[in-house]
Amino acid sequence: MTQTHRTNGTLVVIPTYNERENLAEIAARVLRSTPDVDVLVVDDNSPDGTGALASALASGHDRMHVLHRAGKEGIGAAYRAGFAWGLERGYERFVEMDADGSHQPEQLRGILHALDGADVALGSRWVDGGSVQNWPLRRAVLSRGGSLYARIALGLPFRDITGGYRAFTAFALETIGYEKIVSQGYCFQIDMLWHAHTAGLRIAEVPITFIERVHGESKMSGGIVREAILRVGLWGIMGLPARLRGVTPLEYRPSTREHHVARV
Repeated sequence: MTQTHRTNGTLVVIPTYNERENLAEIAARVLRSTPDVDVLVVDDNSPDGTGALASALASGHDRMHVLHRAGKEGIGAAYRAGFAWGLERGYERFVEMDADGSHQPEQLRGILHALDGADVALGSRWVDGGSVQNWPLRRAVLSRGGSLYARIALGLPFRDITGGYRAFTAFALETIGYEKIVSQGYCFQIDMLWHAHTAGLRIAEVPITFIERVHGESKMSGGIVREAILRVGLWGIMGLPARLRGVTPLEYRPSTREHHVARV
């Protein structure tokens, strides 16, 4: 159960599956560059021993924690588990971060600063000041094309809709109903943002530099891409009548806070 009183702490949730080569460095960089955050590694029983390494790194460290899961269920399920773990312990802010080094911990402060005036902050590769490094043309085209497709299908105004470097307030996660978001991969990120936008949450985009991983293999697969294409297309068709009428397609969740969309 979510605690009524929160500590205003920030929890960086890092899902892992076979990231032993990357985890120690990325965890150290997070803890070093942002001293006022905690790290939660959510490991899906990695065969390469990532979970054991995470436990060793967290041993005796009061800012690093590990959540061991029974098996590989996908990034969406890992984030839901991490969010639930943090909400139960009173954290107020949550960060999604990849374990492979593609998200720069040194840029986390900028994302958290944007969250001072927003409910959701998106680390964006495709706004002014954002960039990608060491990506083949195919990956860049796929990413830009995926964001464009989702923008058109769902009527979203943001530039980087599929990015995975993000921050949410606890209020945002509860308003979105994160525990009901069952999509995976690209689609999980789109689904979370779509729910945040249609709920009227304040959303900011912050430029980031995305650097392709050096060690290990990407978890991106054809199945993940197909899921995103099919789900987004279906959501777009279902929500089109409501958008044409100017009606929010999701049920409005009332709160005492003023909601509007913000861009930085």
